[in-house]
Amino acid sequence: MREMLEAVSAELKRLRWEGVDAVYVTEETLARLRLAARSQAPAPAAAQVPSAHDLVQARSFEGVQQEAKAALAAEYTGGPISIPSATAGPVRRAPEPAVVVAASPTADVPPPTPFTLPAGSQQEQWNWLKDKVLNDPVCRAHVRPGKHVVLGIGSLEADIFFCGEAPGAEEETQGEPFVGPAGQLLTRMIQAMGLKRDQVYIGNIMNWRPEMDSEFGNRPPSEQEMAYCLPHLRKQLEIIKPKVIVALGGTAIKGLLGADMAIGKARGKWHEWAGIPLMPTFHPSYLLRNNTMKTKRQVWEDLMLVMERIGLPISSKQRGYFTEPPQG
Repeated sequence: MREMLEAVSAELKRLRWEGVDAVYVTEETLARLRLAARSQAPAPAAAQVPSAHDLVQARSFEGVQQEAKAALAAEYTGGPISIPSATAGPVRRAPEPAVVVAASPTADVPPPTPFTLPAGSQQEQWNWLKDKVLNDPVCRAHVRPGKHVVLGIGSLEADIFFCGEAPGAEEETQGEPFVGPAGQLLTRMIQAMGLKRDQVYIGNIMNWRPEMDSEFGNRPPSEQEMAYCLPHLRKQLEIIKPKVIVALGGTAIKGLLGADMAIGKARGKWHEWAGIPLMPTFHPSYLLRNNTMKTKRQVWEDLMLVMERIGLPISSKQRGYFTEPPQG
């Protein structure tokens, strides 16, 4: 049960980094969180648990994550859990309970070490970089047993460099970025632009899946982790020389443009990183969870700006993707 609750908390943190303001949570899920806490120690008589009509399905991050934290705290300390009513106005912050926290897995990540590519062709330089990254002692030290360090993949002549945050479970298993459900959606997005996956380059800021105590869920990489891997990202860009970077999701955007750069503020506008034009947009995993016409249209508008920037033709059919059908 502890692992499940930690996974919930980590996933909420990751979604917040991507700019998601609210999540869909059923009453059954909330009930399980309360049950997990009460199974450790009965709540005192003063604790108020809201009735079903007080709960709403669209919960704020602050509310849901506070519940996950409270359930974890109850498991570690035997303390009570108090769940605020979503209809009772702003969430009132209770004193943070004492929680036993394991040592940070990022504590032993050293500062980045700049390096220079050897002379040679694009392919020779990329082969050298791949060997360096896959055998990097820091990267290898943080990879789970039987899993892989992950470097980018694609055309070395690509005009577009799609940059995500970090490998997930499927990626660390296969040793390739964007191979899970989000990667399959990214492939369809690329095809909608009139390109094939092997005509672009796809990579991540991070070379390994960020560690957690639990095998479930993912967490956003820390600043130390991203900083260590950024020289590897810079050298991929130096080899490929793309015309455009597409930053996928809030974590990639913050890692490249700064921690105060929210995705809602950044997307749809041109930025620059390492001297290359950069277009931020939502991560494909966000589209999988928020499959609305509005969100799909926002991402598609960002991609059309990319197409225009590199000179790809845009048909009238493409311009009409994800528009609301006429009424009447």
